[in-house]
Amino acid sequence: MKELYLTPLVFACFQFINAFINVVFGQKIKGISNNTKVFISILIPARNEEQNIGNLLESLIKTTDSNTEIIVLNDHSTDKTAEIVKYFANKDLRVKLIDSQPLPNDWLGKNYACYQLSQVARGDYLLFIDADVKINGEVISDAIAYLKKNKLGLLSIFPKQIMVSWGEKFSVPIMNYILLTLLPLILVRISPFRAHAAANGQFMLFDAQCYKRLNPHEVFKQNPVEDIAIARFFKKNKIKVACITGEERVQCQMYNSYQEALNGFSKNIFVFFGNSPLLAFSFWTLAFLGVLPIVYFYNEWIPIYITLVITTVVLYARACRQNIWMSIFLLPINLFFMLHVMIVAMVAKKQKSFKWKGRNIYR
Repeated sequence: MKELYLTPLVFACFQFINAFINVVFGQKIKGISNNTKVFISILIPARNEEQNIGNLLESLIKTTDSNTEIIVLNDHSTDKTAEIVKYFANKDLRVKLIDSQPLPNDWLGKNYACYQLSQVARGDYLLFIDADVKINGEVISDAIAYLKKNKLGLLSIFPKQIMVSWGEKFSVPIMNYILLTLLPLILVRISPFRAHAAANGQFMLFDAQCYKRLNPHEVFKQNPVEDIAIARFFKKNKIKVACITGEERVQCQMYNSYQEALNGFSKNIFVFFGNSPLLAFSFWTLAFLGVLPIVYFYNEWIPIYITLVITTVVLYARACRQNIWMSIFLLPINLFFMLHVMIVAMVAKKQKSFKWKGRNIYR
């Protein structure tokens, strides 16, 4: 029985090691730009983004040069998204608005939007970026320099998450907690194995030649988690991929409430675990034991276990630039949120009914 009691301790060591690696071997791109003049296409799918699109376009206009085109695809928005983009297009010739074609029956909405954007892009590099992201400084030119230096076909950045409401703080951190305690991100770049793949559709920078050769958004036109699928697909085709976090010049307020976060994470929670609900629930169970160690361990293990759990949280929070004390305090609530997400995801998958931005993502 003692071996059974020690299982959560072994898992805590596993999480600590991964979080430690992500801090010690954190990949930095700041300041490596070599000012090489390349033409970049910044591609933005937008569906009912009137609250966000203006802020993004304002930041892009300020932080990019003349060797840039900024193309926004209006994905059948019913709000003022198109009007706002037209306003910026009239101010800056680099900004262009295109309207989406009707969505084919065998495509998902965002995947089709990105595909259409790629068809009109002229850049040597293609940056797909979500409308709720904010860009500061020379992060785009630094990202291109990093991609070129490491001969990558794809570089993805997990933005620093801006959390305002308590609903966001209760929910959003779970993404970084899972990612940074489950996978050393350095392996995404140096490991040949597809299992060591990660990406975030909020910021995906492609070498245009690699993208157009593989046409990944068309390949995964029905995949609701196309970002990770594309990263694995590139690695399968021997194209190098990198994924980084903790870059403070890329920020995002992903969701505005607990309910929005619940809906958003429910469509992709199991992908972190190889699409295995069993592995996801196992991860949750072992992680949740971390907040109840006194129930499960002989007394001599309790101080070690508690130290491992707290240190892991400190490390992952540092890696993704989250508030450390808040991360420690909210970990039990974040884990309850993860359980809620998994239950909702299981029900939606069984019923084959899950709506995202007014569309059913299960076909």
